[in-house]
Amino acid sequence: MQVRKEILGVPAPKRAFDSQYHDKKCPFTGTLPVKKELLKGKVVKKDTNKSATIEWFRPFFIPKYERYEIRRSRLRVHNPPCIDAQVGQRVLVARTRPLSKTKNHVIIQILEGFEETSEKEAKMPARKKKEIKNKEEAKGSEE
Repeated sequence: MQVRKEILGVPAPKRAFDSQYHDKKCPFTGTLPVKKELLKGKVVKKDTNKSATIEWFRPFFIPKYERYEIRRSRLRVHNPPCIDAQVGQRVLVARTRPLSKTKNHVIIQILEGFEETSEKEAKMPARKKKEIKNKEEAKGSEE
């Protein structure tokens, strides 16, 4: 079994070197080529058949109101057993050849641990988040 040590500057996970995590649709343990098209997102759903759904939010400008609205994008991705990303983790995804009817991407790295940000907080502007944080810190210093 041949394991690639690095793909697009991302080192192989430690579990990739264990034979029980071998997957032919994995870029590290299998023969899957990946393209330099990378996306970041948060895992919102995980299936038993090595699939996951990631999502990310992006601002979209509405010219009529001169305001931004938050739009959501979702994508079905392959979740190799050597990586096995869980719901709530932020991941790095690379484009591949079509793996199934809906999957054209594969998870290549887990960026962070679990996040507990609500959808409401994700839609909140950074300025508002900073004000809330400052208020909480002020309360903590008073006590």
